[in-house]
Amino acid sequence: MSATRWPKHPLIYEINTWRWLTGLAHRYQRPITLGNVPDAELDALAAWGLDAVWLMGVWERSAAGQRIARQHPELQNAYRHALPDLTPEDIVGSPYAIQCYEVTAALGGRDELAALRERLAKRGLRLILDFVPNHVAIDHPWLESAPECFIQGSLNDLNTHTDAFFLGPKGRVFAHGRDPYFPPWTDTAQLHAFSPRYRQKAYEILHEIAAQCDGVRCDMAMLVTNRVFAQTWGERAGEPPEEEFWPALIPSIKAQFPDFLFMAEVYWDMEWELQQQGFDYTYDKRLYDHLLHDNAHAVLGLLHVSPEYQARMLHFIENHDEARAVTVLGRARSLAAAVLITTLPGAALLHEGQFEGHRVNVPVQLGRGPEEPTDPRVQPFYRLLMAEVCHSVYRRGEWRLRECTPAWSLNATHRNLVAYTWRDGDERRLVVINFSGAPAQGRVLLPDFELNGQTWTLYDTLHLYEYQRDGSEMADNGLYVDLPPWHAHIFEFS
Repeated sequence: MSATRWPKHPLIYEINTWRWLTGLAHRYQRPITLGNVPDAELDALAAWGLDAVWLMGVWERSAAGQRIARQHPELQNAYRHALPDLTPEDIVGSPYAIQCYEVTAALGGRDELAALRERLAKRGLRLILDFVPNHVAIDHPWLESAPECFIQGSLNDLNTHTDAFFLGPKGRVFAHGRDPYFPPWTDTAQLHAFSPRYRQKAYEILHEIAAQCDGVRCDMAMLVTNRVFAQTWGERAGEPPEEEFWPALIPSIKAQFPDFLFMAEVYWDMEWELQQQGFDYTYDKRLYDHLLHDNAHAVLGLLHVSPEYQARMLHFIENHDEARAVTVLGRARSLAAAVLITTLPGAALLHEGQFEGHRVNVPVQLGRGPEEPTDPRVQPFYRLLMAEVCHSVYRRGEWRLRECTPAWSLNATHRNLVAYTWRDGDERRLVVINFSGAPAQGRVLLPDFELNGQTWTLYDTLHLYEYQRDGSEMADNGLYVDLPPWHAHIFEFS
């Protein structure tokens, strides 16, 4: 069951499922699982104008992984920083060390997920779940029943690389899952992306997942591409197959579930490559890094790309892997960045707690989070922003980057402005963002916006102000804007 077909420019909201249900149980003072989430909570999600909810971490977690998470010395400080009153029961293990792709009974099981999906669909919300192609938990049953699905090693490997290999069933030595640039994940076993049997099993898993939701977020999707997997594992990987991992799977799933959405977590400038391999959307980590570290000029450099590429990017300023936006960017800069990511072509990923201005990044191994206050300057801003960006002009309209020129001679602050328009027939929007810590003035050029001969009302949907402007003046000289640091306009023309 799907709510409707996926829209262009979807707004996707990530929820840590275990932590969400624990928080609801505390608030309502009764057990809450997937099957009895109060209607008021689902109504509140729908009221934001979202298109989909990504329930992160519904699959069965590993008991062995939980033990490792509870004993991992480097994680203890992160746990206690996020949750000062931590108890051992709060550490439920990593959602990315999956013991099996069944909805964990602790959250309510498969039938309750199906019931929740139906309730979400009635509110126009689609459901996204996880798929982890690179690894499974170290106590996964395949280690015994299908060892050829894994990268294996020798006793010598076990003795010389104690953090990279582990002893599995029947005395076999298996590799831990890894990203080539970081230490191995010691609660996981590395799947063999070139193994025909694993590829068949991956198809079977994805088919089961697709029957339960409307889309899937694929963890570290680039690790199983032929090139990256061969570079990571060398001779252990063997010869790459002729067909890539994702093109072997995605078309087969979409043949049976045509509207099923594939979303890739991907880094290392491989976004276009993964789009070509079948993904509908790919993480825009480069934009995130520029928003975090750079200026408007760097951001603008990323926007001069093909519309087809831009329309398949997934923009974000926080998620479960990144620090909270308000903490790392500061409140004002984070809100300017939020305007950008939600009004660009492509999809926008929003994160549980982002609308409230939460500041604590809770490790994914924890099943409980701290109680945080709502920032009174953040939530009202997001209310206005989200009410605007679910408008049809962003779904059906044409996007165009706009040039900004100096407001007067020797004033170079226009270089701190990022401006673009959306147009769908008579519906027009102009987005202008001062992505800097100083005031900025400039003129936004709108030569093809058909403004001549009329007086226009420009309504700022973020600040609820209204301006009257002469169309001929705007067409000839551009629209003059004067923005404080880290501020934005979204103008509706009428």
